[in-house]
Amino acid sequence: MNINTILKAELSRFLSSKYNIDFHNIEIQLTRKDFEGDVTVLIFPLVKLIKKSPAEIGNEIGIFLVNGSKYVESYNLIQGFVNLVIDSKFYIEFLNEIIKIDDFGIQNPTIVDPFYLVEYSSPNTNKPLHLGHVRNILLGYSISKILEASGKNVNKTQIINDRGIHICKSIIAWVKYGKNTSPKDTGDKGDLFVGKYYVLFDKIYKEEISELIKNGQSKIEAEKNAPIFLEAQNLLIKWEAGDKKVIELWRKMNSWVYAGFDKTYSDLGVNFDSYYYESKTYLLGKEIIQKGLDDDIFFKKDDGSVWIDLSEEGLDEKILLRSDGTSVYMTQDLGTAYLRYKDYPKMNGVIYTVGNEQDYHFKVLFKILNKLGFDWSNQLHHLSYGMVDLPSGKMKSREGTVVDADELISEMKKNASLLLNELGKVDEFSDEEKNNLNRIIGLGALKYFILKVDPKKRILFDPKESIDFNGNTGPFIQYTYARIQSLINKEDFSKSLTDINLKINNKEKNILKLLTQYPLAIKNSADNLSPALIANYTYELVKSFNSYYQSTSILKVDDNHIKSFRLSLSYKVGLVIKSSMLLLGIDVPNKM
Repeated sequence: MNINTILKAELSRFLSSKYNIDFHNIEIQLTRKDFEGDVTVLIFPLVKLIKKSPAEIGNEIGIFLVNGSKYVESYNLIQGFVNLVIDSKFYIEFLNEIIKIDDFGIQNPTIVDPFYLVEYSSPNTNKPLHLGHVRNILLGYSISKILEASGKNVNKTQIINDRGIHICKSIIAWVKYGKNTSPKDTGDKGDLFVGKYYVLFDKIYKEEISELIKNGQSKIEAEKNAPIFLEAQNLLIKWEAGDKKVIELWRKMNSWVYAGFDKTYSDLGVNFDSYYYESKTYLLGKEIIQKGLDDDIFFKKDDGSVWIDLSEEGLDEKILLRSDGTSVYMTQDLGTAYLRYKDYPKMNGVIYTVGNEQDYHFKVLFKILNKLGFDWSNQLHHLSYGMVDLPSGKMKSREGTVVDADELISEMKKNASLLLNELGKVDEFSDEEKNNLNRIIGLGALKYFILKVDPKKRILFDPKESIDFNGNTGPFIQYTYARIQSLINKEDFSKSLTDINLKINNKEKNILKLLTQYPLAIKNSADNLSPALIANYTYELVKSFNSYYQSTSILKVDDNHIKSFRLSLSYKVGLVIKSSMLLLGIDVPNKM
């Protein structure tokens, strides 16, 4: 039951009967807060069709709706806008309609609905997941849930960058300095263990470069000739040649990393439906590149490296294969894209969740696939997002100055525990209940702080600032949900219907108005690939409810019809809060 849909149908009939105009693109939006009204009809698009002034058309529409629609109570005209006051009966009918619909606003997809792959995380197996990965993972997972809620089938996927020179760097460092130890020996998580050797490689590499420069080499020469780097290059060549010992070592170290990743994913509450591996797609990429050479789409330089010239498309030359025949990121991305299409030929698109530092890369990738004649390349979309900074500055993984995802999760739980204890909210909780609440509040704060920001914007993330029970934060929303559950549990609540003639106040009407917008919020969020739209919708709903809760008695009223209505309203707000937060991957507690 949507007032916009109802009014559009009534206005279309009006235009058809009075002016013989078949026009259905009538624009209706919520009335701005500083004007009287609930919804506003935009008049300007009709001026050219009807050949009358906005004031004349607006008055005709207002009079027609007041006299002919059972839901329009009154109207007022502001320039080219007709502000309509909607009768409370509509909102009570709406509440009665949705009170027993637990998944209100959610369009569960069927087998015939569109199908999308959403790629996120896609880490390298040479270091642990860090704060930058966290934004990627939370964005991708949330977009997957939002697309599903908008009626689309989704496959949550990732491409694991499990080979290449960067992987060989951590392997070489472990071979030279690891003394054959394993994560089991040191007690480290596998990804953290391997990541230490990636950092160690960079330290040794820089020392060797400095020494070569002292001995007369240029910086560029020294970077190419550093012994540890040459060893890593040689290891990559052996790997691509299928050297059994190298492959065995590579598999062992990757297995350590995968175990570490799985633990972090579990702690973050995310999962995947499919996995792709660069080690299995780069060869397919090489085959595609050979076809491009045969078709004169690509070209070889004198050193044997393979390139494409996209200067006519406003881009540049892009390398596809190195001179020694080893692959680059573009090689495997071509192979992965093609393999996904072969696996899911009926897919409607792939959404790559990747930071904006790779904007150029994806422009080139999509353009290359198009030039190769793959029509489905038009269905590929890059969900570009801004980087995450800390108050201390930008993270640098090679120097070991990143905030590991595991450290961040632990800190968020700790901060939640400190605040909850300080506020006395867990005095009567068992240790198990405290630990669970610390997890829910800590992770909720982290996820909400990141997802409430438009993906395109850069984030300055302060863990302590994110955990606050006031303002636009996850804990504020979670606390409101728990408050509602406490209300419901104090009464013998049943999902009874409300008398449509019941008089409701403006705050109740405003809450109901926001509830009617939930399906639209999901649609807009899915269309724009922005969880921020869901986050900020939820915040507006919670602000409105808290203002209502502070000023209106819900339980201490003599009229049982009013009490029943207010409980029903509170109950439905709680369900929408829970539903919307789950779209962000956030749990809500039943008590605090």
